Amino acid sequence: MDSSGLYRDITDSARSAPGWVQSVFEAWTEYGLLLFGLLFIAVWWRARTRPGPRAVALAVAAPLATALAYAASELVKSAVDEERPCRAVAGAAASLVACPAPGDWSFPSNHSAIAGAAAVALALAVRRAGRLALLTVPLALLMAFSRVFVGVHYPHDVLAGLLLGAALAALAVPVLTGPISTITTAMRASGGRAAVWFTGPGPARRL
Repeated sequence: MDSSGLYRDITDSARSAPGWVQSVFEAWTEYGLLLFGLLFIAVWWRARTRPGPRAVALAVAAPLATALAYAASELVKSAVDEERPCRAVAGAAASLVACPAPGDWSFPSNHSAIAGAAAVALALAVRRAGRLALLTVPLALLMAFSRVFVGVHYPHDVLAGLLLGAALAALAVPVLTGPISTITTAMRASGGRAAVWFTGPGPARRL
């Protein structure tokens, strides 16, 4: 897939954008994934207060599924060996951030894979998935777009990353939830202080 024309259009727009817009995108592309990390923590912390083990299991499965998506993205990246557009596309505007070193391949976008996986995994980890998806999906799309905007990925890189991450999370979270639920129940029953703190006390400890 050749999306170099769209890449030029987006990076040209980025270079002509106001300085504050450039700064916002540079900050978001660098630190935006931390917000997903905070959401993982918030969902897990809230899950600890629920009586059954499933809520905690889902909250733990979400970051694990995201880590699997990152690993899969890295495997694909090392197999494809696509050069970064900030070096490969002739006539494109200079990237807003430093172009990654040679050998740090472009396809797919790891940031987008992580964001796509996190968006889906977090939505699956809460009861009212639709409400959280209204937050996580736009954040993931914004992360993906920012990677093109700052000039370090092609549009097809970020699209592939989003789809890869989202698909793997949708598959991995349900698969991981059962075994983690069993472990959660055992940890709660053990009575260990650290175990009960991590999983929440469960119904037996509330009496």
